[in-house]
Amino acid sequence: MLIGLPALLGPELLFALRAMGHGDEIAIVDGNYPAQAHAQRLVRADGHGLLAVLDAILQVMPLDDFTPHAIFRSALNNDPAQSAAIHGDIDALCAARAPGFTVKALGGGELYPRVQAAHTVVATSEPELYANIILRKGVIRP
Repeated sequence: MLIGLPALLGPELLFALRAMGHGDEIAIVDGNYPAQAHAQRLVRADGHGLLAVLDAILQVMPLDDFTPHAIFRSALNNDPAQSAAIHGDIDALCAARAPGFTVKALGGGELYPRVQAAHTVVATSEPELYANIILRKGVIRP
């Protein structure tokens, strides 16, 4: 245990977050996502839901404010115009933890290649469908 860090952030996930550089992306995916097949680096967060993992990461990782979007999520039925209750929860959590950043919904054609290119994929046990999010790491200014 460490002071000031969410207990959910274990050694593997902390290592991945620290190893990421500016512009690298981390994907947090639901329990149905083919994480093993799509990940360059896979960190398992079995037993945890997407929102808990997202909340923990947003407490320690700066987001990229050099680009128009640093937060991307999947959309219901892979249609950016559609959303489910989990998407409202994701949007609300991001608004609370990362004010000033908007969440951009992506269709599957945009989301899946981005997950495959991510620095790290975190596989959760989230049961909700289309509950996937990508965060782009920013910088900490002096």
